[in-house]
Amino acid sequence: MRTILLHLLPASLYAGIGVLFWRQCMLGKATPGTRRECMSGRERGLLLLALLAHGFALHVGIFPGNEMRFGFGVALSLMVWLAVCFYWVETLYTRLDGLHAVVMPAGAVASLVPLVFPGEHVLTNAASPAFRAHFVVAMLAYSLFTLAALHAMLMAVAGRQLHNARFSRLLSGLPPLLTMEALLFRLISIAFVLLTLTLASGVLFSESLFGQALRVDHKTIFAFISWLLFGSLLVGRRLWGWRGRIALRWTLAGFVALMLAYVGSRFVIEVVLKSPY
Repeated sequence: MRTILLHLLPASLYAGIGVLFWRQCMLGKATPGTRRECMSGRERGLLLLALLAHGFALHVGIFPGNEMRFGFGVALSLMVWLAVCFYWVETLYTRLDGLHAVVMPAGAVASLVPLVFPGEHVLTNAASPAFRAHFVVAMLAYSLFTLAALHAMLMAVAGRQLHNARFSRLLSGLPPLLTMEALLFRLISIAFVLLTLTLASGVLFSESLFGQALRVDHKTIFAFISWLLFGSLLVGRRLWGWRGRIALRWTLAGFVALMLAYVGSRFVIEVVLKSPY
């Protein structure tokens, strides 16, 4: 019961903030000549409370005792939690009201995923400082790419509505598409550096990190495919000015490959094959 409540609390907070957003920005009446602020100080405070509750639930799930468990459900929940953390920080500098409608449901669902897929996969080398550094950098990279993928999907919807001259009220609070595009590539650039460090540490220190030489398995292959896709996107952006639909497609393709690298493999092992290893 205690475990259930730990995950229900952040999910309820995320859902409540989403309802507040909907009532204020979709059902509320905006003052003529002004733009309603959908992420006010109250919403930021509530979101911070949801993040703290979600983080505590993750800590309990990952460290149930002296061991470290990191199955499919916890991995997905942690990635979304970190992405929402980055989003919270970004709202202090940039108005991203449209993304609010995507982030809150994602946070609510991610809070509940570990309840459905608790996972029993124990990381045997979690005590190694090198592994901990590798793990932290990898999770930061995953979370930034998650936020970039959500950002790209929102840009795709906004671009389509703008092209059809039917811009909905839900997206009216977004900054200009060029500003959103600049933010997207800033996220991807930082995440790409972190992913490069993750792969480099895995290749150079595989034996000390994982207790064995580097193996060319599906996880490694998909991770490098994702790295190549995002690297090509950044090169294309710099040399040929890639933007718009091309940039969005490459972003989503790289994100899918990255998800298949670890989360997808853990899903197959734990959910499809019913194996804790």
